[in-house]
Amino acid sequence: MWAYAYEFVPPQAKDRLHVIETILDQERSNGKRPARSWTGRLVVEEQVTHILVVSDSPDQASEINRRIEAELATLSVRFSVTAPMPVVDEPAELP
Repeated sequence: MWAYAYEFVPPQAKDRLHVIETILDQERSNGKRPARSWTGRLVVEEQVTHILVVSDSPDQASEINRRIEAELATLSVRFSVTAPMPVVDEPAELP
């Protein structure tokens, strides 16, 4: 499993991102298919807005990414995408 995030600065109002939430909801439904795993959540905070993604692949060039990025461009939202990081099942041991 892999995790990455879209980060919007300045933060966006949740009601402005309704279409993004709809895209995420549709993809979450598609992500429940046995052949793949994908989930994304919109997180609206005071300082920054995020889309947090957990997927079975580090690939960020998928159709869902293109749909999200196209809608963000339509909304003129500036964003960056973090590098995918592996999600570890077990906590790391501290020295």
